[in-house]
Order: sequence, then structure tokens, then C-alpha cells
Amino acid sequence: MPIKTVGFIGLGVMGASMASHLLDGGYSLTVYNRTKEKAEPLLAKGAVWAETPAEVAAKADIVITIVGYPKDVEDVYLGTDGILAAKKGGYVVDMTTSSPILAKRIYKEAKAKGIAALDAPVSGGDIGAKNGLLVIMVGGDREAFNELKPVFELMGRTIRYFGEAGAGQYTKMVNQIAIASGMLGVAEAVAFAKKAGLNVTDVVETISGGAAASWTLSNLAPRMVRGDTAPGFYIKHIIKDMKIALECAEEMHLELPGLQLAKRLYDQLSARGMEDCGTQAIIQWYMKQ
Repeated sequence: MPIKTVGFIGLGVMGASMASHLLDGGYSLTVYNRTKEKAEPLLAKGAVWAETPAEVAAKADIVITIVGYPKDVEDVYLGTDGILAAKKGGYVVDMTTSSPILAKRIYKEAKAKGIAALDAPVSGGDIGAKNGLLVIMVGGDREAFNELKPVFELMGRTIRYFGEAGAGQYTKMVNQIAIASGMLGVAEAVAFAKKAGLNVTDVVETISGGAAASWTLSNLAPRMVRGDTAPGFYIKHIIKDMKIALECAEEMHLELPGLQLAKRLYDQLSARGMEDCGTQAIIQWYMKQ
């Protein structure tokens, strides 16, 4: 079916930029967020406000969601005033990092109502969202993926289909495992350079051109050096993701000691009241021991 109207639910650090790209791409956009003021820039550009997720679903050919936690995903899709209660046909795409099991449940219940559901979590943080350069990992029916690829291309640069429902979320768990453990390595390197009395900015720029190169080193180590804890991705959300990944690993009988350590350190920062800081704030664990 031709897609003319997109509904977007969740206008946080990443969602607002993602929705803006869709509006710029020529789609009619209907939006909902728990806090309406976050929608104002989009409304000023021509987006239409909806009072509930169900109202978004009733107006849109495709509904895209990127909310906080699996419970939020469950409520927005399966609640009495949720998306699946109101939508008839078309597509739904959850881009939240959430539970693979929940993604499979949403797929099954959507399919029973003639709705094609994809799980399509993203990576790239606030920078990737602003620049339309997100990595998008997709699970669900390939036919639906093919139909929606032009929509994904407005938000991301690397877009890949991985298989049946839940495959996108499993792939995102792989991503989060690599990020969480890698973040510790970058933070330890920055802390070591500081303690050694080096010019840390020069060190980061130098090693970013060698074998140590990574997205985290290039994009988040400079924030660590500046003491910038603004969230591109919240600590509370990486903790949520690590919890999901560890639960999946337990089901697979797979031990992940690096991930367990990362979660333990982030839990300690959260206990200090830092859950709304960006993940790069892990440097403070090393510098304030």
C-alpha cells in the first residue's frame, strides 16, 4: 500500500530528530508524546498533534514508535487505548530497544489484525539521529521491510534486514553488548591518559587513527575529556538494555562477564543519581573512586 501519512510516537533525544527527517522527506506526520511541549518544534513545521497513541494509529498508514522501556512499548501497543486497539491494516514499527520476546508478541497480535509489524531498533545516538545516519536493524516479514525501506532511508544510512520477528532486537542486543564493554575500555584509556598527565585531547585524536579506532572513541571520548555528561543515550536506558541482553544470554546458557561488569558499574552511577546522564559519564566512576 502507498504510504502517505506517518504516525510517530516518542519525541525524546532521538525521536524528535527522526520524526523531523520524515516530515522533511514529504510525509504527512501525526505525532504523540507524553509531554506535548517536546512536539512543538515539529508542530511548527507542520506536524499534526494527536491526543493518544490510538488517535495516531487511526490516522496513519504507518506508526513508528521509539519510547523508553519494554513496559512503555507494551502499553503503547497493547493497552486499551493503544495502537493495535485502533489501527486497521498498514504497518507498525517499533524502533525502541526492547525485548525480543515482546517484539514477537506484538508481531503475532498485529498479524491477527492484518497489520504488518517490524521491530527495528537503532544505533547512533543523538548524533546519528540528527544527521539521519542511524544504523537500523530490522526483524519481521521481508515484504514489509522492502515496502518501508524508503521510510527507513530518511532516518538511517545502514539499514539491514535480519529475519523473523525479534531478530532486530536480538541484533540490537549484540550492538549494546559491544558498546557497553567497549565504553569501559574507552573510559579506562581516558582515565589513564589523565592520570599520566598527557594532553588527553591529543591522545584521543591520535589513537582514533589507529587500531584503537571506534565510534565511541571518536564521538564520546571527547565528551569524557570535556566533562560533558549530556545524554546522547541515557545511563538508565543502557542499564535497561544490558538487563535485557543478560536475560537473553541466560536463556542461551551464555556467560557475558564483560557485560556483567559494565552493568555493575553503571548501576553504581545510577545509585549516585546519574541515571539521566549520558553513557559517557562512566568516566566519573574512574575519576571519583
